[in-house]
Order: sequence, then structure tokens, then C-alpha cells
Amino acid sequence: MAGKDNQMSRLNKNKDESKTSKKTKPNTKKKKGRGKRIAWALFFTAVIAIFCALAGYLFILISGEKLLDQNQDKLSAYGTSKVYDRNGTLMGELSLQKSEPVDYEDIPEKLVQAFIATEDRRFMEHNGVDMWSIGRAAVKDIMARSMVEGGSTITQQLAKNIFLTRDKTFFRKATEMSIALALERQHSKEEIMGMYLNRINFGGPYYGIKAASQRYFGKSDLKDLDLWEIATLAAMPKGPSRYNPLKNPELSKERRAVVLTLMEQQGYITAEEAAKAKKVDYTYTPPERQQKYTAFIDYVMEEAEETLGLTEDDINIGGYQIYTTMDVNAQKAMEEEFNNPANFEESPDDVPVEGSMVIMNQETGGIVAMVGGREYTRGGFSRATDSRRQPGSSLKPIVSYAPALESGKFTKDSRLSNKKQCFGNNYCPNNLHGYSETIGMPEAIQRSENIPAVWLLNEIGVKTGFDFAQSLGIKMTEGDANLSLALGGMNTGTNTFEMAQAFSAFANGGEFKEAFAIKQIKDSKGKIVYENKGSKGKRVMSAATASQMTDMMRRVVEEGTGKNARISRPVAGKTGTTQSGFKGVNSNRDVWFVGYTPELTAAVWMGYDNPDRQHLLKRSSSISASLWGKVMEKAVQGYAAKSFPNAEPTPPPVVETELGAVSGLTGSYNGQSQTVSLSWNAVQGNNIQYRIYRKETSEQGYTPILDALSGTSIEDMSAMEGLAYNYYVTAIDPSTNEESEPSNIIQIVAVSEELPPEDLEPDPGDMEEQPPLGEDNNEQGELPPGLDQGNENGNGPGDQGNGNGENSGNHGNGNGNGNGNGANPPEQGNGAENGHGNQGAGNGSDGSGDGSDNGDAGAGDDSSDSGNVTTVPGTIVVPPDTPNESEGSQESP
Repeated sequence: MAGKDNQMSRLNKNKDESKTSKKTKPNTKKKKGRGKRIAWALFFTAVIAIFCALAGYLFILISGEKLLDQNQDKLSAYGTSKVYDRNGTLMGELSLQKSEPVDYEDIPEKLVQAFIATEDRRFMEHNGVDMWSIGRAAVKDIMARSMVEGGSTITQQLAKNIFLTRDKTFFRKATEMSIALALERQHSKEEIMGMYLNRINFGGPYYGIKAASQRYFGKSDLKDLDLWEIATLAAMPKGPSRYNPLKNPELSKERRAVVLTLMEQQGYITAEEAAKAKKVDYTYTPPERQQKYTAFIDYVMEEAEETLGLTEDDINIGGYQIYTTMDVNAQKAMEEEFNNPANFEESPDDVPVEGSMVIMNQETGGIVAMVGGREYTRGGFSRATDSRRQPGSSLKPIVSYAPALESGKFTKDSRLSNKKQCFGNNYCPNNLHGYSETIGMPEAIQRSENIPAVWLLNEIGVKTGFDFAQSLGIKMTEGDANLSLALGGMNTGTNTFEMAQAFSAFANGGEFKEAFAIKQIKDSKGKIVYENKGSKGKRVMSAATASQMTDMMRRVVEEGTGKNARISRPVAGKTGTTQSGFKGVNSNRDVWFVGYTPELTAAVWMGYDNPDRQHLLKRSSSISASLWGKVMEKAVQGYAAKSFPNAEPTPPPVVETELGAVSGLTGSYNGQSQTVSLSWNAVQGNNIQYRIYRKETSEQGYTPILDALSGTSIEDMSAMEGLAYNYYVTAIDPSTNEESEPSNIIQIVAVSEELPPEDLEPDPGDMEEQPPLGEDNNEQGELPPGLDQGNENGNGPGDQGNGNGENSGNHGNGNGNGNGNGANPPEQGNGAENGHGNQGAGNGSDGSGDGSDNGDAGAGDDSSDSGNVTTVPGTIVVPPDTPNESEGSQESP
């Protein structure tokens, strides 16, 4: 059985194996069949792909030939682009400037070599498409993970120019290559080079090598071009706007050096020739051409290039409709005033004083008008956007005052240091209007003092001011981060575009909006391809800070250095002046005015492009403020009049409380120091101050001797030995200038020897006397300040004291003769001091101090014993009867 079982097991096993093998064999056949089907599918797909590629290639070749025949004599397929103002009115067309084509034989060999070395070194070898260059460019792009190098040949660049459309698609690129191949089949290398040089853009509206030579060098014959000029032109196709020698001379010179190096490496010129040509500076000035809106249009072109990624050539011939923010009325006003020589200083020679101006709408950020120079032409150097000049004091609000307010450590009521001093590493700025211990912030801005601005920047930290300026769009470098920044000391400088943009944040309640010129762009079919309704803006300062700055900068225009900028609308702004930089020369390099109305913000700069000892401005920022006012008076007429917003924090409701009288006045006399000490109780209220009144017993009325005291005690060091004085104190609320009722009256006898007790009784007249609050001190025979008072009789034992003091010398009280001759108006006068002895004479001047320093007092210095007066020092308190009130306010001491 066991064997049978084993046999059956083997049979079962074989059956299972047989079943398994039967199941496995069909699966293998299915897999092989599926693989064959996939292989056939791939084969047919490849065949179809190859067929389509060949068909597409043949189509592209045919279309390339067709496009070449249709367009090789055209320069624009869609017509030139048009530019419109903010109301949709046509400003002008981007008309193209081109000259007659130049025959290849008239093109210098070096010029051809320069373009080959720079744009397509294998030009003479390839058939229109350089696969080696394309591969090399692709590898570099992959390594850099971005498009860093193109592979277009000169023939392809010409093909792109002929094909005209600027759509960035595979079809366009393929068509460009097909046209390039067609060009190579139909034309020689010399003909292709000639067509290329006669068609390509050389910046702005200038097309063709001859037009470029005339524009940038004034040369119609290309054979007159020097090597450095040839290299300058060969440098431009890489970036016609960027490497424009008129607009960016430094960048042009750098790119020229690259071209010369490539020519040297490829054996076209020697190292000596290259070195010499690299050193030449571009100084050519094209002849003046009267064109409208040129600086504005050029800025529009630049903005379009950045926003759409188009080239200047694309925009010129793309048939675009560009709608801008320009206000024709403002632009015309600006150009009219810039064309008026009376608005500029007269130059000593034919080098003109230059200028630039930018106006923008602070609410939207839209640029309203722009002038880049007095003789600006298309594609030229725009002083509004391309220049970098020192802004002088016009930068103070941006780096010192506004960030100080924003820090919360200062308000516009803060007192700032204004004394002569040095900062840091011996940085010692000067003021033009003198010095004082402190100065208010509004006055410091109005007078454009230097020390308060530097002191304030030092207090808040240079980084705070540096960062704040950057937040307003002022371009800075690390080298600008020092205290001289407070006075506009910048390594790179700034321009009217940046300054107008920065000040617009003050005008816009502390909200910064980037300036822009293009509202909308439509393509040749009328489709909107770009739109800008204005940036949302960012808050760079509180509304309260902006409001305080506006209030203070309005004073600059109303009463300070910017008076010439006053127009029929409210104006706030700041002047700026930079000095010559030449020892012993007091002229100026740059003058500025940057200001704003509630509607528009604008900046003006004036100066020479290349200042030297012979080319400096004799006048200051008043002339730039004047030009600003003339332009803006016309510009604002197109805008409804507004008022500056008042963003000051709303104060809490004021609860009317009566200012209480001072109480508890007490005092004493110290014979050793000869001073009277007074003290009293504080009066409730905020920032309460106190005023001290005094009367010598022989005088008719009280006189304020100390004012604006914040404490509740003082020492009167002007009291004279042997006299008796009555005192009272009032409280002052500085926010309302309200003065309280008088305190109790006390009498101090300024003697250091004791009197009999009965002599301490107050004089009956003093008991009844009431302090004359608000009373005219000229009553009862007292002369007003400024009039001479004759000889006063000295009261007291001994000889009579004569006090000869100009301008209200009071009664002279003394023993013996005390002759005081005081000149100049005094604030407070006591005819003669005590003269102990036979005679003492003192000459006083300047109205302050005693004796020789006091214009009101003659002090007897020579003394001999003339009979001592024996009195007892003491304090007599006079009952606080209510004084009579009179019209008018008390005079300050």
C-alpha cells in the first residue's frame, strides 16, 4: 500500500507538474506577442515622427524662402508703435531714424572684423546655423540652470530682423533658422554682412551702421571711424539701450573693452592697439534737436523692456499701443521752462548749466512729466534717471528727521543740540547761521542747519537713517553708512527720479508707491498684453510722522530757504546745496529743490555735468526752487485743489480746569552767599511752569525776574545787601499761556545782622499793596524799556548814590556814591549797587550781570567803611490779598 501510495503521489505530482507546464507555456507566448506589438508600434511611431519632422522641415524651408522674399526689403511688419498720454491722446510715434544703405565695399574691414569677433566668430564657416555654437550655448545654459548664452549667428540675427514677429515660440525660432538657411543659399557672406549692418538697431530709433555713426560720432563716412569708435558700435547689438554711449558712457566703455579683447584674441588687432583704444573716453555731444516728450518716451521704452521682456527693437517695430501716465499740460510747462535760458545761470563758456525734473502723482505713483536735460534727445543721457549727484540738505528729511520721528524718541517739539561740536572720528560739521545750545526741529529744518541733522542721526543710529532712506527708494551703498549721510554725503549720489519718489511718501501720508509710466500696452491686434493700475504701496512711516514732516517742511517754503517755490497751492519741501569741493572756492556743485503740493510731488536738480573750478554755480538752491515753482504753478492747474491731510493724533477732550494759585511761598536770605532762597508748593497740572515777581520796597511796581521755571524753588542771586524785597509767584500753563492768580507775598530783608523785633513789622503800605498782575509797568512814573532814565536818588543812610543807566535804570540804593554807567538795553535794571565807602564806579554793558556786566547797574567796587547800618535779617510774610487785574498780559522779564 505504501508503494501504491507513493506511486499515486508521484502520479499526482506529475499531473500537477503537467498542469503547471501547460499553464506556463501560453503565458510565454502572450508576452512575446505583446513585445512584438510594442516594437511595431514604436517603429511606426518613429516613422511617422520622422515623416512629420521631414514634412515640417520642408514646410519651414519653403516658408523661410517665402518669408525672405516677402520681407527682405521691409523694416516693419506692423508699423511703428504709438505712445498715448494719460487721457488717451496720441503723444507721438516711435519713428525710426535710418540712413541710406552702405555698400559692403564702403564698410571698413576692421568694422566687419569687430562684429565677427563679437557676434559670430565662425561666421565665415557655417551655413547660417552654427550647431557647434548652439551646443556650446546649451551646455552653458544647463550648467547655469538658466538662459545665459545664445547661439544665434549673424545670419540668424538678420533672419530674426527680417521675420519681424517677436513671439517667443518654437515655431518662430524654427522659422528664424529656416530664413537663415535661405539667406545663406541666396546670398554671399559679404552680402549678408552688408544687410545685417544696414538693418540692425543701434539704440533708440536709430537703425543701420551709417545712422549710428552719424548719431554717436557725427561721421557719415564709415572709413573715418577710429578703432575705439568701431569697437563702441560693435558693442551695441548685445544691448542697444544698455551700451548706448550717450546714455551710459561708462557701461559702453566697459563693453567696448570686451570687444577689443575679443578682436585681439582672434588676431584682428595687436595688444597695443587694444590697450590704446580701451582708454579713450566718450565726449561727443550730438547737435541739438528740438523734440517733444523725448525723455518721457525714452523712460517708457525702458519700462516696456523690463515689464514685457522685449528689446527696444521689438517695441519700435512691433506696432504696440502704449498708454502712459503723462500729463501733457505738465510736460509742456516743464519743457517750456527748461527751454528758457533765464531760468538757468549763465555759463562762462559754451558748456551749459544742466538740469532735470520729475513730477509724479503721489496717490497713484504715476509719472506726470519728466525732463532729462536742457538739450535732451532720444536715446540720450537722462539726468532724471541716469545721473547720480550729491543731494545735499534735501536728504536731511529722509535720513535724519523722519526716521527720528518714526523712532518715537523725538517729536517735532523736541529740542536738538545746535552747539559747535565734533562727532565720532573727528567729523566736525559747521553751521551757516551760527550756533546755539539747542534749537527746535522746525527751525532746524527751516534754516537748514547742519549740526542738528548730524546730531540727530548720531542719536538714532546711522543704520536707522540708512535703512529708512532705502525704504523710500534711495539707492545706497555700504560706503554711504556714515554720519555725513545726514548732510547728503553719498558715494554714488541720487537723481530727481529717486528724490521725487521718496518725497511722495511724505505727501501720501506715509505710504510709498513705486513710480511708473505705463498704464497699459496693447499689441498690434489690440489685445491687452500688459496693464498697471498702480502699486498697492507699502507703509514706510506713520501718518503722524508724514504729517509732522509736512508741517515742518511747509515752513521751509513759507519762511525759510525755499521761499521761491511758493505757488497758489500749499507747498512743503526742502532745498539742497552741495559745495564746490575746491579749497577757497565758495561756489556750488549741485542745487536742489524737492517738494510737493497736496496733488503732485516734484524734484528739480541743477548743475554742470562735469563740474570744475570754472564750471560751478554761483547761486544756491533758490534758483532751483524758483524753477520748481514756475513749472508747478502750471502743472497743478489740471488737478482739483486739495489740502494736506492732518494726520496728527486726535487729542483727548480737554476738561476745562481752573489753574490754581501757588501756595506756601516761603523764603530766606543767606548773608554769606548773598542770595535769597524761595520755595513754594506745586500746582496741579501737566508741565506747569512758574514765574517769579519781585519789587524792591522803594520801587513802584513788581517786575518778573525769572520765567519758565519747572521746579518749586529758586535762588535769587541778584538781591543786594541792605535792601528789602517783596516776592510773589504765579503758575503758567504753557499749552494755553494761562497765568494763575498770585501767591502770597513775602518780604525778604537782605541783611545779615539782627534787627530789634519791632523793626520786623511790615510796612503798612506793603501790607495793603497787591501785586499788579497784568498791570502796565509804565504807570506811576516808571519809564518803558528803551528810554533813558535820569539820575535816581539812592535811598538809605550816607551820601546819595547816582545811578546813570541807559534804558530804565531803576532806583539806586546805596551807601556812599555808586555811579553806574550802563549801555545797551537791559532786561532788568537796578540803578546802583550798594557802595560801601566813599565812592565806587562801575561801567555796565550788554544788559546782563552786575557791575561791569550789567547795563542796568553800577556797582561800587572801591569801598571803605562809611558807617555800618545795623539791621536784623528776616522774612516778613505779607497777607495774600487778592490783587487787582488789569487788561493785557504780563511782560516776560
